[in-house]
Amino acid sequence: MSTSLISKHDLLKHWLGHRNLTRHVLEKFPEDQLFTFKVEKMRTFADLVKELLSLAVPGLHGIVHQEITPYDHDLPYDSKEALLQAWDEATPQIEKLFLQIPEERFHEDYNLFGQYNFPILHNILYFIDNEVHHRGQGFVYLRLLGIEPPFFWER
Repeated sequence: MSTSLISKHDLLKHWLGHRNLTRHVLEKFPEDQLFTFKVEKMRTFADLVKELLSLAVPGLHGIVHQEITPYDHDLPYDSKEALLQAWDEATPQIEKLFLQIPEERFHEDYNLFGQYNFPILHNILYFIDNEVHHRGQGFVYLRLLGIEPPFFWER
């Protein structure tokens, strides 16, 4: 017998809370540093945000429609305004697509972008974990730039 620890709707709420916090990090980032500031071999925060944008909606779209499309991270956004707009447009798409996945499919294997064959739930957790990881890098960047990041619990 298994016990559900978190509902589908609570998982979505959790993810959207993380997205809200990541958006606040993006808002705090100075535009003149967003596309240029990085530490050693790490990517800029703009590149990290582009990665997050290239994963969530396309990944969920593939899951919902049972299509496997290659990963494409070459997004054209070249300003903070464009990244914020893309972020704001992606969030309702994430919600809509996520809600189309029947709970019964969450344990079904899905080959995300033809590269990562895991249960759908694991792919969704990857989207969330990857965002938290990259947001953490954004927190470090903000601190290095002398900017106080938002509190991590204010989602």
